[in-house]
Amino acid sequence: MDAHQLIKDKQIVIFELDDVLYPEKDYLLQVYYLFAQFIEYTEQKNAQVILEFMRNEFKNNGTDHLFEKTATAFEIDNKYKYNFELLHQNARLPLKLLLFKNMLEFMQTLVVDRKKIFIVTAGNPEQQLNKIKQTEWNGLEQYLTVYFADELNQQKSEIFQNILNDNNLSSSDALVVGANNFDEQQSRLINLPYIVSLEIYK
Repeated sequence: MDAHQLIKDKQIVIFELDDVLYPEKDYLLQVYYLFAQFIEYTEQKNAQVILEFMRNEFKNNGTDHLFEKTATAFEIDNKYKYNFELLHQNARLPLKLLLFKNMLEFMQTLVVDRKKIFIVTAGNPEQQLNKIKQTEWNGLEQYLTVYFADELNQQKSEIFQNILNDNNLSSSDALVVGANNFDEQQSRLINLPYIVSLEIYK
């Protein structure tokens, strides 16, 4: 869908972060790489083999019980689960996270057209902030206002409504860009227009 047409009558656009602005796997796979390196250093187990296992498990079954499955496969002590979880929150990534090309171009269009940009993201606030800090924003960071739903202990729909109220806007003045049913449901609760990020092009 044409970006200019989408926003011609909008004042603000609200985004989720994971799998909307960037691919979340780009963060997780780097965390797994760092964890495998850590285990090799502390336990002298082959990092490459561990990483390959984690990649395949993630690809086939997602993140559920990934540490436990890896620990069982390689006889890794359960005490290292703390390190695994901590890395998710504060990992210093080898590579910057890159925005989806269509999202980068869309956000640049928003800036040129003087639209306000908000990110409302769910999940561990420290982890989400870590992702934001290690994303290559191409200068867009100065135009972002970020809300962490879990930190505020609010539903996204409540935060959406507060953003509208704070900017003296109605739901028709805004657009939510997401990637899953939950984001869409939260938008519909207050009649906010919603679009899936993959449908946007320049």
